[in-house]
Amino acid sequence: MQLDRAKYLYDIQHAGDLLAEFVQGRSWQDYEANAMLRAAVERQFEIIGEAIAQLAKRDTELVERISEYRNVIAFRNVLIHGYAQVDDRLVWDVVQTRLPLLRQQIGELLRAG
Repeated sequence: MQLDRAKYLYDIQHAGDLLAEFVQGRSWQDYEANAMLRAAVERQFEIIGEAIAQLAKRDTELVERISEYRNVIAFRNVLIHGYAQVDDRLVWDVVQTRLPLLRQQIGELLRAG
């Protein structure tokens, strides 16, 4: 794997790990009540989405091994460009339901080299 592709995967993995750390032991009520936590979570999703978008420009075969990669990029775009209408419940749902699979897939891609 070329170095730039590995770097994007590492960036995704690192942001995913931070997301998991940020929300560990937290509830929806904690998330809703904490503006700093919400901002931190959104920022890591922005990083993930941007890294996947850059990866898609460089290696379509690799990025297609990430399920729903187009949705991840679209989610990043909503967070960046539609920031005034971000649905906190949707962000929380993505953390809870989609982040674990993404982290697993990225780990597998990094291990496969």
